Amino acid sequence: MQMKPYVRAAMLAAASINFSVPVFAQALKELPAVVVTGNPLGSDLSDLVSPVSVMDDHDLTLRGASTLGETVGTLPGVSSTWFGPNASRPVIRGLDGDRVRILGNGNGTVDASSLSFDHAVTVDPLVIERVEVVRGPAALMYGGNAIGGVVNALDNRIPQAPQDGVSGRVDGVVGGADSTRALAGRAEIGKNGLTLHADGFTRSTSDLRIPDSTGASRLRNSAADTDGGGIGASFAGDKGYIGASYGVYDSTYGTVAEENVTIDMRSERWDLAGELRDLDGFITGVKFRAGHTDYRHVELDDGEPATRFFSKGTDLRLEASHRQIGAFRGVIGAQYDSSDFSALGDEAFVPSTHTHNRALFVFEETRVGDLKLTFGGRIERVEVGSEGGGPDDANNPGTPRFDPSQERRFTARSAAFGAIYPLNDMFSVASQLAHTERAPTFYELYADGPHAATGNYELGDSTLDKERSNSIDAQLRIRKGEHSGSIGVFHSRFSNYIALAGTGTLRDEDGLVNNATGELPEFLYQGVPAKFYGVEAQAHLLLCHCAGDLHLDLQADMVRASNRDTGEPLPRIAPVRGLAALNWQREAVKLRLEVQGARRQDRVDAESTPTAGYTLVNAFASYAFQSGGVNWEAWLRGNNLFDTEARNAVSFLKDIAPMAGRSVMAGLRASF
Repeated sequence: MQMKPYVRAAMLAAASINFSVPVFAQALKELPAVVVTGNPLGSDLSDLVSPVSVMDDHDLTLRGASTLGETVGTLPGVSSTWFGPNASRPVIRGLDGDRVRILGNGNGTVDASSLSFDHAVTVDPLVIERVEVVRGPAALMYGGNAIGGVVNALDNRIPQAPQDGVSGRVDGVVGGADSTRALAGRAEIGKNGLTLHADGFTRSTSDLRIPDSTGASRLRNSAADTDGGGIGASFAGDKGYIGASYGVYDSTYGTVAEENVTIDMRSERWDLAGELRDLDGFITGVKFRAGHTDYRHVELDDGEPATRFFSKGTDLRLEASHRQIGAFRGVIGAQYDSSDFSALGDEAFVPSTHTHNRALFVFEETRVGDLKLTFGGRIERVEVGSEGGGPDDANNPGTPRFDPSQERRFTARSAAFGAIYPLNDMFSVASQLAHTERAPTFYELYADGPHAATGNYELGDSTLDKERSNSIDAQLRIRKGEHSGSIGVFHSRFSNYIALAGTGTLRDEDGLVNNATGELPEFLYQGVPAKFYGVEAQAHLLLCHCAGDLHLDLQADMVRASNRDTGEPLPRIAPVRGLAALNWQREAVKLRLEVQGARRQDRVDAESTPTAGYTLVNAFASYAFQSGGVNWEAWLRGNNLFDTEARNAVSFLKDIAPMAGRSVMAGLRASF
C-alpha cells in the first residue's frame, strides 16, 4: 500500500507527537452534545424540532464503510444509492441526488456525486469525527437542494475551541469483504489560543467479495486506492475564533457498471472560518465560512483517458445572531454559492454549465411556557446557464447534440414552522410544517446523451419549472432514565417533482431514435405530481445490569412514493426495513449482536424489477486498555455472517451488484 507524500507526512506527525511528547498525552475530548446542523443557534439533540441522527466516533467505528452513503445508510429513514463499494450517496426518505445536501463542516462539498451514481462523494469516514443527519426539509438553512435532508461531516480541521497540549489518534484497519488495508491519523497541538490540526489517511481495497449464491466470488472492477488529508490552524479565545484549512482527496477506483473503466479523482479544498461572540449592540454574534473547491476526475477506458469532468465551486456563508427582541431570539444570514462544471469527451452527456445561487434567510425561535416554537424563511435567486454546443452556436460549437447556449433564472422561496412540547417528564412531541422550492439542476435542464453508468440515454428539459413541495413531520419522543425512543410520521406533497422516468423509446449510441435495434432506453427528466410518506421508529432500552450493562436497540422505517396522477410507484425506493441489536458492555469490553432485515420491494415502476427481501446478521466486539500513556482500543467486526445474498432496491445496479458477502474486519486505535 503506497502512501502519497502528504499522507505519509501527516502519519509521521501524529506518530511523533504520540511517542515523543507523552507528557502531554490525554484522551480525546468528548464532542459536545450540541447539534450544529439544522439550527443556527445550536441546540441539544433532544430539543431539536427536526429529526436528527448523530454518529460519533464509536458509531463510525461500528458502522464505518469506505463511502459516506454506506456509513449512514442504516440510520432511520436513510438508505444509499449503492453503486458498488466505491460510490454510494445517502438517500433520505426516498429522496436522492440534488435533494440531499452533503456538507463538510457546514459548507457544501463540490463534486460530481449528484450528477451520476458512479461518482464518489469526496468525504472519507476515516478522518471525520462526527456525522449529523437531518431527516426532512432543511431548505430554510441550506437551500432548496436540502429538500430531503442534510448530511454534515465534521472533521475539526479548523478547531473552534482553544486547546492546551496535544491530542490525537491513529487507526489501522484490515479485512472486510473488500480486503481493506487502511491507516488514518489525526493530531492537534495547541498553546495560548493557537491550535494546529493535521490529519491523513490511506485506504486500498480489492474487488468486493459477494455471496457464493450469486455465481461469482467477486464483484468485478470494484477495487480502489484512496488517499487524503488536511491541515488547519485557528486562533480561539473567549470571544470566538478564526482559522483556515486545506484538504485534499485522491481516489482511483473501478466502476462496477463498466468492466474496463476506472475513475481517477482529485479534489482540493480551501476553507476560511470564524466567529465573534458576546458582542454589544443589536448584533450579538457573527459566524462566517468561505470555501473554494477545485474538483476533477478522469474516466480511464482500458487505461486511456476518456471523459473528463471538472468542477470549481465557491461558497460563502454569513450568519448574524441578534439580541433578544421580546420573547424572540434568532439569526439572519446570507449565502452565496457559485460553481462551474464541464465534461469533455465522447461520454459527456451534459454540456459545460455554470450555476450561481444567492440567498437571504432568517430563523427565529421563542418559548411560550414549555412550548418551543421555531419559524423562518428563505429566498434565493438561482441562475443555471449552459454553454451549449449546438450547430447554430458559432462561438461554442462543442458537442453538436447540445442545444445552443441558454440560461434559466429562478426565484425560490421556502418557509418552515416548527414546535416541540414536553407532555411530561417522559414524553414530548415535535412537529414541523415546511414549504420548499428547488430550482432544477444543470443536468435536469440540459442533459442530452448516453449515460454509460446507468446504461440509459438521458434527456433534460430546459423548460422545467421549480420543484415545489409542502411537508409535515411529527414525532413522539420518549426518555425515561436510560430508556429512550421515538416514533415519527412524515408526508410530502410535490406539485412538480422532477423525476427521471423511462419513455419507452430506444436510442442507439449516436443518440438516434431506433426502436428496432437501439440498446439504450430513453429516460427523460420530467415534472410530475408526487407524494412521499412514511414512518420511522427507534428505541434504546436498558434490559438489565447483569454482569455488565445489557441494552436492546430497535429500529424500523418505511417510505412510500408514487405519482399522484397515475398512482404508479416512483423508482428506486427502499423497502420496509428493520433492525434489532443486543449490546453488552462491562468496563473495557463491548459486544454487539445485530440482525438487520428488509422486506421484498415489489412496489416498483414499469421500468424496474422487484427486489427480494433479506436478513443479515452482524457482530461486533471491542476491548479497551491503556499502555505507555496511550489509550488503545482493539475491535473485530463480522458482517453478513451467514453469507446471505442481498440486493439494494435503491441501486441502479441491483441486478448486477449485490451487497457484500460474509466478511471479518479488525482494527486497532491509539488515542492520546
